[in-house]
Amino acid sequence: MHCTFNRTTSDNTDFRHLVALLDEDLKIRDGNDHSFYAQFNKIQNIRNVIVCYINSKPAGCGAFKEYDQKKVEIKRMFVLPEYRGQGFGLNILKELEVWASELNYSACILETGKKQPEAIRLYKKAGYAVIKNYGQYENVENSVCMTKAIL
Repeated sequence: MHCTFNRTTSDNTDFRHLVALLDEDLKIRDGNDHSFYAQFNKIQNIRNVIVCYINSKPAGCGAFKEYDQKKVEIKRMFVLPEYRGQGFGLNILKELEVWASELNYSACILETGKKQPEAIRLYKKAGYAVIKNYGQYENVENSVCMTKAIL
């Protein structure tokens, strides 16, 4: 199956639909912690969004926001269940890294949860290393923070 990528913004309706499905999944996985995480996952005004299309159907997405002058934070990674395990998430992540590199960022950071083991596996496969929890995730037991140099 071939995937095409669209660089867009958080105004994209396909992105918004995929994020709604992501949030439904996370609400179940995170349980009582969901509202804490949800406050950091607002998608207004994200300028760097990738939507993956398979046979013209939106199948996955990811985004990044500037964290500081050198780093971006990967956000809102999601692939529809029927397309998981086929490398699409890894390819979306690579597209985000290329785009961030083109904008002269030298590293990506991200936060995921211990209740998302498949996400942790994906990020490790992509070369991300676990780091000390940063920012708002500093003392959050369920959070796993990671980083990767991209330049």
